Amino acid sequence: MTTEESIINYIADVWLDGDTEGLDAQLPITELNIIDSAGIFDLVHYLQSDFRVTVPLQEISPANFRTVDSIAALVERLRAKGESVR
Repeated sequence: MTTEESIINYIADVWLDGDTEGLDAQLPITELNIIDSAGIFDLVHYLQSDFRVTVPLQEISPANFRTVDSIAALVERLRAKGESVR
């Protein structure tokens, strides 16, 4: 399973009653109010535990959480920088 697929499944399970229909990697999830600002922190916790990365506070921005693609890019960037959970 790709990073994007894993994130899509998590979002669908938590916020969409498991329904992934219409949810793709480019869908603007924050603009469509699929996830609100409080939900972003739940998503950050998921990323940290599932992908074993540490998401620094300065990385929690609308640009990094706009779409599944941008979230996956953040995860990959953190992995490449070695921002793994110790």
